[in-house]
Amino acid sequence: MFYRPSQGHGLPHNPFNAIVTPRPIGWISTRGSAGDNLAPYSFFNAAAYSPPQVTFASTGVKDSLTNIRDTRVFAVNVVAEAMFHAMSATSADLPPEVDEFAHAGVAKAECSTIPCPRVADAPATLECALIDIITLRGRDNFLILGEVTGIHLRDDCLIGGRFDVTRFNPVARLGYRDYSIVRDVVELRRPDEA
Repeated sequence: MFYRPSQGHGLPHNPFNAIVTPRPIGWISTRGSAGDNLAPYSFFNAAAYSPPQVTFASTGVKDSLTNIRDTRVFAVNVVAEAMFHAMSATSADLPPEVDEFAHAGVAKAECSTIPCPRVADAPATLECALIDIITLRGRDNFLILGEVTGIHLRDDCLIGGRFDVTRFNPVARLGYRDYSIVRDVVELRRPDEA
């Protein structure tokens, strides 16, 4: 099968999201004039190593984007398997004044380098200062870029000086309504490594 996205795929469900998988979930926390917000974004990833930078995309002008525009900061919380259902609950379309932390029963803590809430029990949280918001092609597509200014790591996830994802099993987004839980890790050295 071949199709041009501009002409449609002819399938009952769009395959694009199922092709680019697995995708890490950026559980984005923000603070705005209406209160605190927490929402998952599956178009999320690291963008640069030094200085560390991340990116996520928003389809539509949501509370996260509005808050980031106003405050120029946000936090990215890593989603552990134990937080799977709470993460899903925070994707509900709620009014701006509703605190998704409280709605989903997620414990909240303050960030250290930015005026923003974070998920208290997350395996890791990246505190970010906004670099840019880029308007993408299409209707209401936005790319948010941030520089990481502080990193929280849960102590039980540090094993032998390494951040061990098998200690919390991150949730990844697949296509459609599908997710994956990372349980297996395979180490592979590059050809130029000793």
